[in-house]
Amino acid sequence: MILVWLIAVPCIGALLAGISPRGRELRCRGVTIAAFAINLALTLALWIMHPAVLRLAGGGAWFAEFDRAWIPSLGIRFHLALDGLSLVLIALTNFLGLMAAAASWRDITEKVRFFHVNLLWMAAAVIGVFLAVDLFLFYSFWELMLVPLYFLIGIWGHEQRLYAAFKFFIFTQASSLLMLLSLLGLYFIHGRATGVYTFDYGALMGTALSPGTGMWLMLGFFVAFVIKLAAVPLHNWLPDAHTQAPTAGSVILAGLVLKVGAYGLIRFAVPLFPAASAQFAPVAMGMGVASILYGAILAFAQTDIKRLVAYTSVSHMGFVLLGVYAGSTVALQGAVMVMLAHGISTSALFILVGALSERIGTREMGRMGGLWAAAPRMSGSLLVFALASLGLPGFGNFVGEFLVLLGVFRMSAPLAAVAAVSLITAAIYSLWMFQRACHGPNSEGWVIPDLSGIEAAIMAGMISVTVWLGIYPGAVLNVTREALESLRPDITSAVSSKR
Repeated sequence: MILVWLIAVPCIGALLAGISPRGRELRCRGVTIAAFAINLALTLALWIMHPAVLRLAGGGAWFAEFDRAWIPSLGIRFHLALDGLSLVLIALTNFLGLMAAAASWRDITEKVRFFHVNLLWMAAAVIGVFLAVDLFLFYSFWELMLVPLYFLIGIWGHEQRLYAAFKFFIFTQASSLLMLLSLLGLYFIHGRATGVYTFDYGALMGTALSPGTGMWLMLGFFVAFVIKLAAVPLHNWLPDAHTQAPTAGSVILAGLVLKVGAYGLIRFAVPLFPAASAQFAPVAMGMGVASILYGAILAFAQTDIKRLVAYTSVSHMGFVLLGVYAGSTVALQGAVMVMLAHGISTSALFILVGALSERIGTREMGRMGGLWAAAPRMSGSLLVFALASLGLPGFGNFVGEFLVLLGVFRMSAPLAAVAAVSLITAAIYSLWMFQRACHGPNSEGWVIPDLSGIEAAIMAGMISVTVWLGIYPGAVLNVTREALESLRPDITSAVSSKR
């Protein structure tokens, strides 16, 4: 039942926030903070106890399940399951939800109740995505993510928010339709071959497919997940959505929405279609390298600091795509570490950029400068996360990117060498951003307040986590090993057959 509670807690929080009396914004904010804190505590308890839980579960990859009939006539079940991969991503969801709610304490002043309803609704849907192992249930949670994020951008965003929200909606809805068609195709093919019509993940994984059919079905899933991942050339929605979203929306986009795309590739696209994934792996890895370089180059070309951070996400997610299709557990573990570290560091950058633009009324770096003297705590935090973003040793980003490159090198040294160029480009755009914002002359004469107590606490928490990931990555690698090893035969054997 604990898996149900992980989804139910934010739903209950959304209900309580929605029925809060008008004028009681403090109560509404408190309910949201409490819901995320409770869920985070439950997740961390599972994380700490996972070795004992695994022993009780018999040592399998799943160490917690909830399975009930939902629509038996169609073979649809309310089937949730938790393994190490799901666990670390749910922990990330609740932590970033807590940070986003705290960062919005003073930022959101209109329609406060509806804002917090959407924030909690979004979290419940994302957690459902990470837990669902019935493909119809997974698709249902996948679609439920779309509506609250559309509202977060369209209502509380910036000057071109409606354009950005509509663009996001069109891209994601079109991709979801492709996934639905592939899902139904797999469902009917499996049913006709076995006589059992089911959406169960375990059953569908063994479905026999012809090469052509497998490729088309795989592409439906792949396109849906890669659009969410924002890989080149399907990334076009991301810069506008990030730039126009409120701070909490940018945190959710960078920290969670991109991660559900990566999770879909790891959990569903490759294991369900190993042969097609093996054939397509060179193309997918090429898209990963293109994303790494293109995102880095476009980031350096930006004058809007928030848009610059948005393009860095395209670059970092290229490492994830590269790691998923590299065909080794090392690269796959690196991809997961990049997902976590990027979620923390880039979300922190968006919080800092949002706080800065609120104080000075602009996101143009050409008008910034000399902010170190005006706001040293804010500038120091920006420096820490700029260094994390460029992959400095001691931060989680370095560990993830190193493991991905190590895994890719074993498959293709030239490909790893090209991807490694990003270590130079990331240093250029990260330090250039910091230099433009915090050093040089304060030509505009900015006199701004430094980080508030809440903002300083947010930064302290996020710095602690990203340093912890860099110094002690074993905490993540150990808890995800069982899950990734269970996927390893499907991924490694499929890709290695193409070497």
